[in-house]
Amino acid sequence: MLIKKATDLHRTKDWRIMLYAKPGVGKTSAIQYLSGKTLVLDMDDSSKVLAGLPNIDVISFDRIHPNEFITEFLKEAPELVKEYDNLVIDNISSFERDWFVELGRTSKNGISNEIQDYSKWTNYFARVMTTIYMLKDINILVTAWETQEEYNSDTGQLFHRYAPRIRDSVRDGLLGLTDVVGRMTINPKTSGRGVHLEGSDGIYAKNRLDNRTIVPIEELFRIGGDADVSTETVSDEAGD
Repeated sequence: MLIKKATDLHRTKDWRIMLYAKPGVGKTSAIQYLSGKTLVLDMDDSSKVLAGLPNIDVISFDRIHPNEFITEFLKEAPELVKEYDNLVIDNISSFERDWFVELGRTSKNGISNEIQDYSKWTNYFARVMTTIYMLKDINILVTAWETQEEYNSDTGQLFHRYAPRIRDSVRDGLLGLTDVVGRMTINPKTSGRGVHLEGSDGIYAKNRLDNRTIVPIEELFRIGGDADVSTETVSDEAGD
């Protein structure tokens, strides 16, 4: 068995971060703040906002044949990422939707999904994301749309909590493998974009890399940065 000394581990290398928000808030634009060379797997046709930026390469996802495309991507990924510092999977909510649409075409009526499709997705998604997360010597950013879910607190109170928009059957497993999960919002007063990194009854978030709880989007990837930032960056409604 390979044993590593804790003193040899690095928080700033090979991190896994998930960023989620409403469509249009700026998840894809946040890619510009990554240091080094970045490869983007564009799953929702939003990479146009990156036009003209240096050190960013884009792979356009085949949304008509998502299963076949992701299978080929996983085969090539170990070699593809060798010349990059960061890999971005943008975004998994769109991937989930397109996957179910493709399976619906093969159903009895050519539209609706079969019951077994949902259990297939649970196993399939786990294999896909585990394979991606096991890639070596690279930082990985995953983006997703936002949803609100019913959440029972430890005291039995029912809340509506913001969380990444993927099916419950796969969400917990993925988030357990992720170092940082942040919810991105826009402050309507200042137009500043900020990210919540601390979970609450109203927000799913976590940060096991440093002590930051709220950061401007420009500083999200500066692991080990200052713990306190101006709350003006973050929308007033972010903690509702």
